[in-house]
Amino acid sequence: MAPAADREGYWGSPTSTLEWCEENYAVSYYIAEFWNTVSNLIFILPPIYGAIQTYKDGLEKRYLAAYLCLTAVGLGSWCFHMTLKYEMQLLDELPMIYSCCVFVYCLYECFKYKNTVNYPLLFLLITYSFVVSIVYLNLKEPVFHQIMYGTLVSIIVLRSVYIVLWVYPWLRGLGYTSLTVFLMGFFLWNVDNIFCDKLRALREKMPPVVGAVTQFHAWWHILTGLGSYLHILL
Repeated sequence: MAPAADREGYWGSPTSTLEWCEENYAVSYYIAEFWNTVSNLIFILPPIYGAIQTYKDGLEKRYLAAYLCLTAVGLGSWCFHMTLKYEMQLLDELPMIYSCCVFVYCLYECFKYKNTVNYPLLFLLITYSFVVSIVYLNLKEPVFHQIMYGTLVSIIVLRSVYIVLWVYPWLRGLGYTSLTVFLMGFFLWNVDNIFCDKLRALREKMPPVVGAVTQFHAWWHILTGLGSYLHILL
């Protein structure tokens, strides 16, 4: 049958400060947002593979950290969308900040001598992560988190564009592909938020499998997960 309106499920009433457009417990009694949950596999499986290959190839630990942080984001997001509990929301959102800090470190250290540590940059990023975490835990305002996350993403994009334009131009294809895929996900994230009522009404008229294609927050996971994986390769 077609997706139903929000229902009560195994994890009880949501306590998170955010809920997304997918109907709660419409597919499974045990998973609050089914498609938003399973779409996180793109954040989990490819980065695990990347981490294994990084270890086998003997690359620096910062690249291993980048893959593992991306996996942590996927696991946290899985728990959040499965339960819609506030504690699980933090397990999703805070690792997004931490992983982006790791990405920033990798990008600004890509011209360094091997096996050295940039302690000033490391201290700055750890301080940023700590301050954002403390403020967000007390403020509990999703917009604050989105601004802090967006700031890091902007730094990553600008640094990446600089690298592919002026330093390693042969990497432009990979760099622009990563950026385009990520921005497509961001676009669908906004569509999902702005037109949620219309999307829910549309899904009520569609077969479940077809309606699943309109779960744009799940597409946000798929596209940003892929874009982030490609970015680590870059």
